[in-house]
This record gives sequence, C-alpha cells and structure tokens, in this order.
Amino acid sequence: MSSGSSTLAKGLDLLRLMGQYPSGAPAAVFAKDSGLPFSTAYRLLNSLVASGFAEFDAATKQYRPGLVIFELSSKVASVRGYDGTILPVLQRLSETTNESCLFAVRDGLDTVTVHTVDGPEFRQTTDPGDRLPLHVSAMGKAILAGLPPHEADELIEQLTFAPRTAHTVSDAAALQRQIAHGREVGYLYQSEEVDLGMNAIGTPVVGSDGKVLGAVVIAAPLFRATKTGLVQHREALDVAAYQLAIALTTIQPRG
Repeated sequence: MSSGSSTLAKGLDLLRLMGQYPSGAPAAVFAKDSGLPFSTAYRLLNSLVASGFAEFDAATKQYRPGLVIFELSSKVASVRGYDGTILPVLQRLSETTNESCLFAVRDGLDTVTVHTVDGPEFRQTTDPGDRLPLHVSAMGKAILAGLPPHEADELIEQLTFAPRTAHTVSDAAALQRQIAHGREVGYLYQSEEVDLGMNAIGTPVVGSDGKVLGAVVIAAPLFRATKTGLVQHREALDVAAYQLAIALTTIQPRG
C-alpha cells in the first residue's frame, strides 16, 4: 500500500470512528481509540475539518462529524428510497404495536441501522448509523436467516463472536441453531444480547428475486414486553417486511 493510500485509509477509519461520537470528542480520544499516534490523529482530524467532513469546536476542543457527512448520507438515503419508503412503514408498525421499530441492512459482517421509530412510551437503544456484528442483534440474525444456508454459514465462519453483553451468543454452532429455528418459525429473537434490559424480534426483508434487502425489527424493554408479548406482533411484522420488500424492489434510481 502506498503512503498516500495508507493515509487515506487512516483518515477514513477516523471518520468512521467519529460516528461513535456524534456529539464530539477530543483528539486524544480519537488517537487512543484508533491506535494512531496523537500527532497523526491530530493531523488527520484537521484535514477532515478542512474538507468539511468534520467540525472542530474551539470552546470544547472537540471534533464531531461535519455537515458534508449529513449531506452525503441524506443523498444516499434519498437515492435508495430509504426516506420515502422505510419510515412510513416503520411508523405504521410502531403505531400498530406501540413499540419501537427498526430497519437495518448488512455491510460485510455488520448490520447498519438505516431508520428507527421510537415507541410512544419508550425509546429504543439503537440509532440510525449504528453498526453491530451480525451475531449480536435480531436484525443481524434475521438477515442471516434470509440468506441461502451456505452463504449464511460462510459469513458465520468469519465472525469473531466478540460479546456485546454476557448474553451475546458466543459460538458458531449456537448461532446456527438460532438461525435454523428462526427459519422454521419465521422470526429471530434476541434477549439482552445488544443491551441489558432490552429484547427484540426481527424478520428478513426479501425481494421477489430472493435478495435479502435488510431486516425489520420490533424492540422493547423486557419489563414492558418479553418474547411472548413481542411474538403477538408477528403478523404486523410480516406485513411490514412484505411492504418494505415491495417498496425497495420497485424504487427507480433518480437520474
């Protein structure tokens, strides 16, 4: 790798890391989390500021994502039809279930949350742009369940199974059993694997061509709804997945 491409890769890694601190963090935090020398992180952060990808608050000495990131993400969401098709479906699902609802897509070995709608009484704990390993969440497991078994197994073999909580599934065999069961019953369930006190059910969103477009999820605190309560919303979840599949496969890219 040339020095130029290496520098670009480090800058992009810092930009992705910045997404974990939407309200901002000092250069020392980015240096520590990225493993870069402070001088290198400081130089790259200021390059991101100069290009508009980051902002620097002189009062707090913190760096945060810049408006260019918002502009790019908005354009991508608009072109892919996410804004106009996903949010209305999630809103209807939330109104029907009185719970929080999410839609996520796969990026490599992770899920990336695209849109969320909070329930009327409790806010869910995942935000748009959040990234989670496939094995952790109901949405990741749902995406795996929607894939052909051999494709899902190939992805599972690459997972490191880093735990998010003490309840996170910890090995490939256990995850494969969960996915096999999910394929049988039509939904995937997780309890306190992402955040303590929260559980969720999800199902894959699959296009007419069989392509997995993402996953739709209903999430709730355990004191409000356990697995039994969430499963009561299976029909509404299936309807939402069907509506999303139709909408996302009929979107025409804008010229």
